[in-house]
Amino acid sequence: MYDSILARSFSRHEQKKLGYGAFLCCLFLALCFCTVLKPSLNPLPALNLQQSLGVRNKILALMESNNESNSSEHVVITTKVIDRIIKNEEFKNVSLIHEDEVEDSKQEQKDESIAESVTTSPISSSGDDDDHETKIVEVVTKTASVERIICNVKQPRTEYCEVNGDARVDGKSSSVIVASSQLEMSSEGNGSWTIRTYARKEDATAMSHARKWFVKQASTDDPETPQCSRNHNVPAILFSSGGYTGNHFHDFTDVVIPLFITSRKYKGEVQFLVTDIRPFWIEKFKAILKGLSNYQFIDIDNEQEVHCFPSITVGLIRHEKELSINDPSKYSHTMKDFREFLRETYSLKKSNAIRVKDGQRKKPRLLIIPRKRTRSFTNTGEIMRMAKRLGYKVSVAEGISDVAKFAQLVNACDVLMGVHGAGLTNILFLPENAVVIQILPVGGFEWLAMTDFGEPSQDMNLKYLEYKISNEESTLIQQYPLDHAVFTDPYSIGKQGWEAFKSIFLDKQNVKLNVDRFKPTLLKALQLLHQ
Repeated sequence: MYDSILARSFSRHEQKKLGYGAFLCCLFLALCFCTVLKPSLNPLPALNLQQSLGVRNKILALMESNNESNSSEHVVITTKVIDRIIKNEEFKNVSLIHEDEVEDSKQEQKDESIAESVTTSPISSSGDDDDHETKIVEVVTKTASVERIICNVKQPRTEYCEVNGDARVDGKSSSVIVASSQLEMSSEGNGSWTIRTYARKEDATAMSHARKWFVKQASTDDPETPQCSRNHNVPAILFSSGGYTGNHFHDFTDVVIPLFITSRKYKGEVQFLVTDIRPFWIEKFKAILKGLSNYQFIDIDNEQEVHCFPSITVGLIRHEKELSINDPSKYSHTMKDFREFLRETYSLKKSNAIRVKDGQRKKPRLLIIPRKRTRSFTNTGEIMRMAKRLGYKVSVAEGISDVAKFAQLVNACDVLMGVHGAGLTNILFLPENAVVIQILPVGGFEWLAMTDFGEPSQDMNLKYLEYKISNEESTLIQQYPLDHAVFTDPYSIGKQGWEAFKSIFLDKQNVKLNVDRFKPTLLKALQLLHQ
């Protein structure tokens, strides 16, 4: 029919031209269709988007749940790996339509994914793409298992437990109970620990003044497991104010600095539970406690209620050295951070010691800590007069219970001097680059002096000098002849035990400085202030 119509309307030559034209039009339309729409390269874009978002959301939700559980084994899933998983899901959609065309590319991408997971992530690719996502979730879930109780009892100077989860603190029984399901207890074990929460574990005498606390697991199904009387939504730190507290040196090195290390990361959002409480200590350091916690401390020994927390640290973390935080690999804060915290807490204005220049009228300030009972200076007035002649402005003051007031006095000085003892702990309040002069009495104090104040002062960016007195400058010369072991072999006294050493060299000895012999030390301090 159509041939007859064309035959009537067109000649044979015109019919052939029309056929060629129709064929070319069809080719042109097909080319446009392939170029513009690209159906084989991007099938079902909406489906691809939904699948990609679905995979990403599942992984991000899993990561978020891992973070909320405070897992001790962190699962690292990089954006690169997530994108790789999404590409795998998109690739699967393509393969459903064009399986034969992409089989080789699919195998190549799978191999690439396996290699990448080995170098960047704990997630590994499976051999079967159909259950790829399921296996990823399984691997991540296993890696993110939470260790609810981590106790560190092998540190040389402290012991502590970090508890994550339902922590119930019962002061009546001195117990921290970690409430767990039967399933959790069967997988984690049913351990228990005994912790003394004072940070000087190597000293039996100190630890005898710190109560034992018991950290243990209990089933939520057990009717004897204590029930929460009061719930808190912030972490807790349980520590002792017993031990040697009351001694200024031990106040800081055993409690205050470890408390700073343990609590500072919470930025105030932490509850302090104080055991072995000593009211005078709490009053003395109330500004410190307020600076580290936004909440009123709890005297946990006298609490009748069971307090429940999302997590708790039982005991304090401390540096092995005295008066120090000097290991960036272990601690997120340094001694510089602690001294800045003290400046903020006690409103200390002076950040740097004076820099002495020739011809300037402003004099450096010297603070003499005389000590009242033992190892005290017997000629303080003579020392003051000599120091003034050298160009110092001199103050004499003994440490007092009002820490803020004394801290401000110390902070105003450029040089601090005193006989070895707890009073030298106040070097914590000195400005940067100030000079510390430690007077070593008779008795072989070199190691003790360097451990307690020499090395710590350097960690505080202070300049350190020692002056070792002669036998004639010790009042022990009035009690023992010069050929006695006290002078000739003080280490033999030390071998008799700490009490024997303490009774002679710490409790019975005072110092009368030979000002002419001591003068070069004060001149050296001036020289250091010139630098």
